[in-house]
Amino acid sequence: MSTETASRIQQINVTILDYAITVGALILWALVLWWAWTQDISRSQYGVLFLGGILVLYAIKEAKESIEDEDYLDLLILFAAALVMIAASIYIWNDYQGFYISRQGWAYDHEYRLGWLVVTVILYLTWRSYGNIFLALVGGTMLYAVFGNYVPGLFGHAGIDTTFMLQMLFTDLAGFYGSLTQLTAAWIAPFLLYAGLLFAFGAFDLILRIAIVSAKFIESGVAQTAVIASAVIGSINGSYAANAGMTGSFTIPTMMDAGLSGRTAAGIEGTASTSGQVLPPVMGASAFVMASVLGIPYIDVVIAGLLPAAILVFSVLVAVHYTSINEIGGQSMDFADYFDDELTTADKVVEGTRFGIPFAILLFTLGYLQWTVMTSALYTIVAMVILGITTPVLQSTYGVVTGHQSARVELSDRWGKNSVLRVAGTVRGHRIVDTFLTETGRTIHGFRRGAVILAPIAIILAAVNGVVDLLMTTGVPSRIAIMLMELSGGVLLIAVLFGMGVCIVMGVGMPTVAAYVIVSTLVAPTFVNVFAVPELAAHYMVFYAAVMAGVTPPVAIAVVVASGIAGSNFWRSCGVAITIAAPLFVLPISFIYHPELVSTVIDLNTLITASVIMMGSITIIYALNYPFGLKRRFAYPLRFGMFWLGVFVMIAPVRLFQIAGIGVFVLTFLVYRTVATDRPFPMASVIDRG
Repeated sequence: MSTETASRIQQINVTILDYAITVGALILWALVLWWAWTQDISRSQYGVLFLGGILVLYAIKEAKESIEDEDYLDLLILFAAALVMIAASIYIWNDYQGFYISRQGWAYDHEYRLGWLVVTVILYLTWRSYGNIFLALVGGTMLYAVFGNYVPGLFGHAGIDTTFMLQMLFTDLAGFYGSLTQLTAAWIAPFLLYAGLLFAFGAFDLILRIAIVSAKFIESGVAQTAVIASAVIGSINGSYAANAGMTGSFTIPTMMDAGLSGRTAAGIEGTASTSGQVLPPVMGASAFVMASVLGIPYIDVVIAGLLPAAILVFSVLVAVHYTSINEIGGQSMDFADYFDDELTTADKVVEGTRFGIPFAILLFTLGYLQWTVMTSALYTIVAMVILGITTPVLQSTYGVVTGHQSARVELSDRWGKNSVLRVAGTVRGHRIVDTFLTETGRTIHGFRRGAVILAPIAIILAAVNGVVDLLMTTGVPSRIAIMLMELSGGVLLIAVLFGMGVCIVMGVGMPTVAAYVIVSTLVAPTFVNVFAVPELAAHYMVFYAAVMAGVTPPVAIAVVVASGIAGSNFWRSCGVAITIAAPLFVLPISFIYHPELVSTVIDLNTLITASVIMMGSITIIYALNYPFGLKRRFAYPLRFGMFWLGVFVMIAPVRLFQIAGIGVFVLTFLVYRTVATDRPFPMASVIDRG
């Protein structure tokens, strides 16, 4: 066979798989939307179909890449994994009554063998999606559950046999098919479909446009664009590492072109991507899980997260401002450098309508009508699809009638070289048809994009569900509670610091939602049951602490990705990220001493608390980032004192002490501005003078 023939066959196979991904995504979303509308089958039965479908779709997507790389062994493994999940799903579906109802607690031998195959597939796909670290966590937990009798000390236990482990993970439809998988299928999946549609219809392009326009009015405009874009997109993306790679590929070169060093650009992007994980209403998909775990309405979790997120994002914006102007002074952004044309008034109306109305529907149904997450998401998706297609068509119709050439929408290959709806060229003379076909293609691309985003999250949550069930069975949470009590001596602050350390370690290399699930199971109960911390405050504490892993060396995954793009030194980039994100390391402690900060009702007391803690956060930012025009022997003591003053203001349990601390900061700063003979100037000059 000639090289040309082989290449052609390879391309045909890739094209077939590309079509299969699109068709598979449409079938999967048809299942999701059908169940959201009818709920004709039980949630556990739906979860079986959903997990099988999304894993098969993921295997097809990866198989396409294997063919492109000519890795046929990998292709064979993926094919086998897909067959196992298809077989398991069909088997359970056909005998659901017997498998799940009649035989709870026991199973046939061939069902256990099928269970081992499913476990193997989950382990393999987990490794494929998230690498060795998470594989070690899942595999290590299974080994710990079986061989716990060989573990000495506090964490030793009697051990469980493999049959019981398989019952937990597979045959009882707990474990991999348990509550987290069902939650993903019912709540998270529709929201990620909405995210996929937002991507396809250009919402994030619009976000970048808005960020760039707003940056014209801010002295540190280029860097602020990175913060705004990365934070908003990161909230939906659900992984600070993925977000740093996606938005960083645009923002980091932009910042470096403006004059920022690689380490500063990487530090800013890493911090922005990490901070985005705490932004409501999605919070990297953790908001849905938190609502389920705590048994409270999803909207309450969103409301509770608003003020902490505002404190963090505002602090990061201020820190980035001073970090940026310290290094290169003021920056200007030319819109033409990033986009070929500005939006016309008609374009702005269209964009505002098709993105604004679905989001308003989401807020209205969730916040006012108090509908379920699933139902609210369903209506939001329907509105997004209808408006996403019809508003550009109406705009094009208006352009045809009035003769406005700006209304013409050209057909383009927006969704990949081998997409199912690729159209070669423009159908001349049919502008309205052109527009309809283009937007329909975008809609299909949105369905496909949503499935691609969803697959890794579904895999990780299925695996984490198994991990959590095994850890709960072996009593690890209670053992961690004992450990924290022994290490802290019963002192809450010390226990919080140790608990945060555990959360950071658990969060290393994990997507946000997976990290939250684990720390909410292992660490949060200690503070609720032992130290009587309110549940919501304890869960927000461990959530924020786990997110810190993105910028905490020696791993700092978000900074690793960002520094790789920037070509900068990892450790120096971490240094920049830590000075920018410093309040993130203190804010979780604030939740413990001021639980009203994460209240489900925002009243005057909550706003006062948030304002006071915000001032403490700003004090820390000024201590680390403000360009004091002083020699080192004067600047370092001043920065040191202001840093700890800010920490004190953020966590002091008595408001009078907090206000006194704010007074000290304001007085110190006013005195400095009064007696300083030099204006603030770039940090490099400060170092030179030292």
